Amino acid sequence: MPGEETKKPLTQLKGMGVSEGVALGPIYLLERERVAVPHSRIPPEGAEAELARFKKALAATQRQLELIKKRIQTEESRDLQYIIDAQVLILKDVLLLQGTEDGIRQGLNAEWALELVRDRIKTVFEHLGDEYFRERRSDVDYAVERLLRSLLKRRVESIEDVKGNMIVASRDLSPADTAQMVHSRVIGFITDMGSKSSHTAIMARSLEIPAVVGLKNVSQLVKTGDVVAIDGFTGEVVINPDAATRQRFAELKKSFRSYQTQLPRYRRLPAVTRDGNPIRLVANIELVEEMGAVKRYGAEGVGLYRTEFLFMNRKDLPTEEEHYQNYRKVAEAVFPQPAVIRTLDIGGDKFVSQLELAPELNPAMGLRAIRFCLKEPKIFKSQLKGILRAGELGNLKIMLPMISGVEEVRAAREIIEEAQAELKKDRARFAAGIPIGIMVETPSAVAAADLLAREVDFFSIGTNDLIQYSLAIDRANAAVSYLYEPLHPGVLRMIRSVADAGRAQQIRVAICGEMAGDPFYTAVLLGLGLEELSMSPYSIPRIKRMIRMIDQGEARNLADRLLGVPTGSEIASLLTKKMEEWFPDFRSDQILYKTSLDDDLMKGGKDAEHDTHLGISSRRTSG
Repeated sequence: MPGEETKKPLTQLKGMGVSEGVALGPIYLLERERVAVPHSRIPPEGAEAELARFKKALAATQRQLELIKKRIQTEESRDLQYIIDAQVLILKDVLLLQGTEDGIRQGLNAEWALELVRDRIKTVFEHLGDEYFRERRSDVDYAVERLLRSLLKRRVESIEDVKGNMIVASRDLSPADTAQMVHSRVIGFITDMGSKSSHTAIMARSLEIPAVVGLKNVSQLVKTGDVVAIDGFTGEVVINPDAATRQRFAELKKSFRSYQTQLPRYRRLPAVTRDGNPIRLVANIELVEEMGAVKRYGAEGVGLYRTEFLFMNRKDLPTEEEHYQNYRKVAEAVFPQPAVIRTLDIGGDKFVSQLELAPELNPAMGLRAIRFCLKEPKIFKSQLKGILRAGELGNLKIMLPMISGVEEVRAAREIIEEAQAELKKDRARFAAGIPIGIMVETPSAVAAADLLAREVDFFSIGTNDLIQYSLAIDRANAAVSYLYEPLHPGVLRMIRSVADAGRAQQIRVAICGEMAGDPFYTAVLLGLGLEELSMSPYSIPRIKRMIRMIDQGEARNLADRLLGVPTGSEIASLLTKKMEEWFPDFRSDQILYKTSLDDDLMKGGKDAEHDTHLGISSRRTSG
C-alpha cells in the first residue's frame, strides 16, 4: 500500500562463531576502510622534519592505547589489558621503529616507510607454522593502521560512539575496539574477517560477548539500524529476521542465559564421570596475566603455557632472569597445582633478528621448536635454567614440542642435565627431578609412542598440528582446509594408540588441541582413554558439565564402535546420533544449551560442591 514501509528481505549468513552466546538487536555499522597510504619522496633536508612528524604521531598513538587501557582497568577486565599491552609493544618494537626511520632517511615519506616495514613483518608471520602465531600478523596490522591514521590526522571511529544496546558490524575489529566493549552497550559483533585465534576473538570470549567472524561481506550487506540475530556458537547470522526467526532466537537466548548462569557454579564441582572416573581439566594460556581466568573458571592447573611471547616484539633475547621471573609468577599463582611450561615452539629466525638463519620454503616442517632449541643450545639452556629455578617455588613441568623420536628427547635431556649442573655450580636453587614430557604432534611420535613413553614422564597430544601433519593439509589454505577433520578414523586411531602406549608405561596422557575444548568430542576423547584435557580457561565449565553427564564405560563402547567406521563424515553422523540418544535436548548445532542442569547442581544443596560423584538426571535413554 502507498506509504507503507517496504519489508526488508531476510538474509541468512554462515560465519565462524568465536564467542558463544545469542544476540538480537539493531546494527551499528562501524565503517572503517583501510587508509590509502600516500607515497612521496622526501628531500634529504626534509628527513629530520619527517622523522619528527613520525615520532609525534607515534607518541599520540601510544597515548590513545594507554588511555583505552586506563578506561578498562577494572577487576572484571584485568585479563584483557595484556592484549592492549601487546599493541603498545608492537609500536615500541625496535624493528618497526628502526625500519621506518631508515626508510625516511632513504627519502620515503613516513607513511610509505611504515607501510613497507609493516608488510615485511607480516610476511614473516604469514610463514609461521603455528596458526595462533600466524594470526599475530593481524595485531601488527591493527597497531600500524592506528599509527597511519595518526600520521594522516584521521579520526579513529570508536566503539564508545555506540549508543544503546546494539550489535557492531565491521570489516574487522582491533583488540582496542573489543576492549572498549567493557564499558559500552555492545551486545555482540559480526565481522567480514577474523578467526578463532585472533586477539579480538579471545577478548570477545573473555568479555562473554557473542561474536561471529569470517562473514566475508556482512559490512556491505547491513547499515546502521538494521536488525540482526547472531549465534556466537554456530556462526549463524540472520539479517532482518522475520517474526518466526526472532521468536526462535529469543527462546534460544533465554535458554542460553539459564545455561550461562549455571556454568560458573561448576567451578567447585569435581570433573567426574557418571560412573566415578575423575578427569583432570587444565588450562592453555599465553601470558601470566591470564592466571586470573585460570582460577576463575576452575582449572586444576596449567596444561600448556606457551612461552613464545617472551621472544616476540624485541630485538634481543630474553635473559635467564627474565625467564625465571616469568615462570616464577606462574608457579606461585597456580601452586599447589601443576603448570606445564612448553619450551620455545617456533623458529628463532621469526623472533630474534640477531640470528642469521636462512628463510625456509616450508617453516611448519623446518627448523622450529625442539629442532631449533637443539641447534641453539645457549638459547634453550637459558630458558631451561629459568624453568628449573622457578620450579623450586612451585609445581612446574617441562614439555618439549614437536618431538619426532627418542633421539631428540635424549639430546634435550642432556642439555637439561647441563643446565642443572651449571646451576649447581653457581649454587643457585632449582628443582631437581622436574618432570619432563613431550608434545605428541607428529605421526612419527605416534608410531614410536611406546618407545617414547619409556623416556618421558607424560604425553600431551597436540591435535591441531597432529591432524595437519597426518592428513597433509594446511588449515590456512582455503583450498584444502575442508579436509581438516578431527574425526578422521586415522586421527582417532592415533589418539587411541598414544593413550594405550602411555597407559602401558603408567604415564599420564593429556590432550591440548582444540578438540579438548569442544563438547562434541568429549565423550569420544574419554572413550579413547584420555585422562586430562587442556583448553582455554573459558571452556572448562562447559567441558566439566559434559564430563559429569557421561558414563565412561559407555564412552569406551562408543569409541570402540567409531574406530571401525571408515569415514569422518560417517563417524560425525553416528556421534551426533548417539549424543542425541544420550541427551534428548542435544542438538549437533547447539552446545547443550537446553540440557537440564538442576539435578547436578542442586541435588544435595551445598554438599553437592564436595560430592565426588553425583548422578545426573538428563532424561537420557540407556545406551
